[in-house]
Amino acid sequence: MGNCPLKFRTKQRSQGNPIAPGLPACSADMNFVVSLHDFPCYGAAGFSLQVGERLSVVSDDGDFLMVKSERTGHEIYVPTECTSKVINRWFFKGLSRYKAEELLMQTHNCTGAFLVRESESNPDQYSLSVLKRPESYLGSVKHYRISRIANGWFYIAQRLTFSSLQHLVEHYTEFTDGLCCTLDKPCFILGSDNNSLTIPTERTVPLPLAIRRPTINWKDVTRSMLFRGNRAESEHSLVSDGLREAISSYLYMTEINERDFV
Repeated sequence: MGNCPLKFRTKQRSQGNPIAPGLPACSADMNFVVSLHDFPCYGAAGFSLQVGERLSVVSDDGDFLMVKSERTGHEIYVPTECTSKVINRWFFKGLSRYKAEELLMQTHNCTGAFLVRESESNPDQYSLSVLKRPESYLGSVKHYRISRIANGWFYIAQRLTFSSLQHLVEHYTEFTDGLCCTLDKPCFILGSDNNSLTIPTERTVPLPLAIRRPTINWKDVTRSMLFRGNRAESEHSLVSDGLREAISSYLYMTEINERDFV
């Protein structure tokens, strides 16, 4: 049949990844979809699909997809708009800001978990969503606009430009350069290898240690309980060290001498 003309072949090579410009072409195992909603399992308790679960596409009917769960092997029809196409493990196509936050706020993700998505306000731009989760377990998701200049390069800060989204991500895994933290691992995906992560059965961040003391009856509180010098005796006291220090600080700030306290 002959070879393709050189001009046509050159055009094909220059397209790169037409689904996500700035990303190299990737193998099938790096290209899949995830569920954006929980889908109930009819006739049984629980869910057949969960939010953030990896799915393989069995058939595409346009508005609906026949998908197969990588976790359970179940097949189910779902609306196409209820899934997001994942490329290179961290680029999520068709993902809203709200859903990006929902996926990143899952308990399996730690500080530095990230994803890149298309901008909702400008289709020619992208957004980098990053999780910042302190030791208190609660966290927040920060969003950074990725702009594209005329020559096709990308930037978050204009002083740093990158030839591709891949290079941009690689840079911010080593340097913050204005981000809330360096990028660590892509957003957790249920049913995926997650870079050899194991799925914890319980919360990965331990709860802070707390000691509940009985309700204080202030009629039983004596002056010695508030101002005793030996802290070793306070373990079983009605008044905690924190409360004692708070009262002492208040008295000091109001210039009231402890001897005058009744």
